[in-house]
Amino acid sequence: MLSGKTIAITRSEDDASEFISLAKNNNATAVPLPTIELVSKGEKIVDEFLESVSKYNPDYSVFMSSKAVKLLFNTAKQLGKLEKLQLAVANTIVMSVGPKTSLTLEAEGIKVNHQPTIFSSVGVGEEFTKLNAVGKKVIVPRSGASTPFLKELLSKIGIDVLEIHLYDVCAFRDTTQWNGFRELFSQNKVDGILFTSASSVRGFFEIMSKDYAMELLLDNLTKSSVVAIGPFTSDELKKFKVKNTVSEVHTVAGAFDAMKTTLNVWSKSYLAQAI
Repeated sequence: MLSGKTIAITRSEDDASEFISLAKNNNATAVPLPTIELVSKGEKIVDEFLESVSKYNPDYSVFMSSKAVKLLFNTAKQLGKLEKLQLAVANTIVMSVGPKTSLTLEAEGIKVNHQPTIFSSVGVGEEFTKLNAVGKKVIVPRSGASTPFLKELLSKIGIDVLEIHLYDVCAFRDTTQWNGFRELFSQNKVDGILFTSASSVRGFFEIMSKDYAMELLLDNLTKSSVVAIGPFTSDELKKFKVKNTVSEVHTVAGAFDAMKTTLNVWSKSYLAQAI
């Protein structure tokens, strides 16, 4: 079904290992596209988190990405404050947005108590509803570029939320890694593109608009199958008027399955038009 297809993903090669493996197993070519880079708010994030836990005394800590986990714990290690951080987190009930984030937390010695069945902000909200957590306090260390949706959702449920912004994001600056993709894209040889976050959508357009007029860029995108890993990513694509398919399961594996289905449908439609 995917044999011979070329599919891009808006992640760096290091972060796209699962996708690259899935593509290889399906005889497809994966093209990693580093679209965003993290800009840490510095060493202060560890003390800010520790002080917030001490003063705010949260019942739950919620981790919304493996990147947030890695940055927070790696910074703590550099400062010699890993044990303090582990203890602070362990003194809360820990919720992870999905399996990758859970594995990253467990690798740092943190037991994950809850993981939603839907790996998104909506899933986290549903999990808290099941827990009957009205009146509880939640601390969320995350990106400064995140939407306010989660905080607003939990507030509506009756949960007190404190967000700690660990980092901001910007478009990836060294775009020499995009040269191969640009060449394929200009020749309409990119069969599919998987977008993995709203930030990566913005990064993609910021990078590509330097070489393409928006009209041409959007026209070329109509010749590729576009899949969004989740609803927020899909909404961001819609802002750029890009038609896309939303993965039902908000993971790389789930999005890859959606890409397989979408490319199959897209290929049949293309052949029908050609006939």
